Amino acid sequence: MRPRASAREAEPAPPCTLVIFGVTGDLTRRLLMPALYNLSRWGLLQEGFSIIGVGRSAMTPDSLRAEFDTAIRGFVADRGGDLASQGVDEAAWRRVVGRLDYVQGDIGEAATFTEIGRRLDAGEVGANALFYLAVAAQLFGPIVRRIGEAGLAREQDGAFRRVIIEKPFGQDLASARSLNRDVLSVLREEQVFRIDHFLGKETVQNIMAFRFGNGFFEPMWNRDRIDHVQITVAETVGVERRGTFYDATGAMRDMVPNHLFQLFTLIAMEPPVSFGADAIRDRKEEVLAAVRPLDGEVAIRDAVRAQYTAGTVEGRAVRDYRAEPDVDPRSTTETFVAMKLAIDNWRWGGVPFYLRTGKSMRRRDTEIAIQFRQAPLALFREAGVDVQVPNWLVLQIQPDEGISLQFGAKVPGPRVKLDQVTMGFKYRDHFQVDPSTGYETLIYDAMIGDATLFQRADNIEGGWQVVQPVLDAWAALAAPMARYAAGSAGPREADA
Repeated sequence: MRPRASAREAEPAPPCTLVIFGVTGDLTRRLLMPALYNLSRWGLLQEGFSIIGVGRSAMTPDSLRAEFDTAIRGFVADRGGDLASQGVDEAAWRRVVGRLDYVQGDIGEAATFTEIGRRLDAGEVGANALFYLAVAAQLFGPIVRRIGEAGLAREQDGAFRRVIIEKPFGQDLASARSLNRDVLSVLREEQVFRIDHFLGKETVQNIMAFRFGNGFFEPMWNRDRIDHVQITVAETVGVERRGTFYDATGAMRDMVPNHLFQLFTLIAMEPPVSFGADAIRDRKEEVLAAVRPLDGEVAIRDAVRAQYTAGTVEGRAVRDYRAEPDVDPRSTTETFVAMKLAIDNWRWGGVPFYLRTGKSMRRRDTEIAIQFRQAPLALFREAGVDVQVPNWLVLQIQPDEGISLQFGAKVPGPRVKLDQVTMGFKYRDHFQVDPSTGYETLIYDAMIGDATLFQRADNIEGGWQVVQPVLDAWAALAAPMARYAAGSAGPREADA
């Protein structure tokens, strides 16, 4: 019997009202509602759970429910396998969509928040409330400020008031600091859950279990045994309909301070004293603080930016980035970034970390590849072996979650000849894991108050402190913009 996922073994979250700002948006329809459906299926939502959606559109709760009903049936059908064959669990879905209310209002008006407060007071779940900001980043500060002015952040009689804030958290170091000041002027740090959906993926969470729960790898997790680390987040999609947002943001701001640095810090951090939220986030902050600064000419040498040109991705034609809708024809916004980072501490001194991310790449791939130092060659040289095969540990985050170990083995025959072989573990082969969006764990953790998988204010600012000198150098020194064909593995400059 294969082990089942442990979601059903968890205790249900305390009853609360989830207030979703931006309830009519794509994020809510495509990810949040399917995640809530799964939590309901797994028995992790109590009877007192309810939803208040907030939006500007003129619609009724019934029309909103109808939209989500269509979306959830598409989600189940798209996931295939047992989930699709069983169809929608109608009882589980009714426990979510049947408790949905809607407030039409402008977030710039105090009356909207007064009405939200009235609905919360009239609810049957007491005062527990979780506010989800599924809106454009420029609205994060104003919404939190309005929540504070309306008294909705006030916690009384043991009830909680928490806020989930989506990425991007700031556009640079100054704006991230400013947003943190605004948010923390209304909320305490423990009320703030800065979400990065990468940390909802099982393989990302498994990094800590793999490192610290097994005695054979952690002793080798250092500069004496590891040659270098490569972290890749490659996407086959281009900017699609997000040209306005993306051309003002770029790959560095969109991916590096959050997604890539989450993987980077989990791989590089020291063992925490516990799995408590602050113990882990302290260790992550130490990694970011130890990164050698990339500024001036160093940033030009060790950080490459590039844009995709016309090409073919998975059989479909892709236009040049500068010809995409809502993109400036003279744009200097990067769609690809590659960086070489050094950590100046005892564990990692001399070990380079290579980070890269890009759009319209050859294949979708998120992985961490760790190459170990080679063993002395003297023994094998006498047998005519001049080059050993490299030893790799690869943590595959998506699309096919798993872990593999590549090492050298003797080829059968009378001569000593080494070849590379692979041992692999795939989640789908060992665990019966229900299809998910990656948001289930994060929403559940916010409901129970576990901030382990969320970023703290200093983690956010620490990531921007690493990235900001590179952005400044690119702007001041007119860093070259490399080009790569859509459907390729990226620019040659990144390999160099």
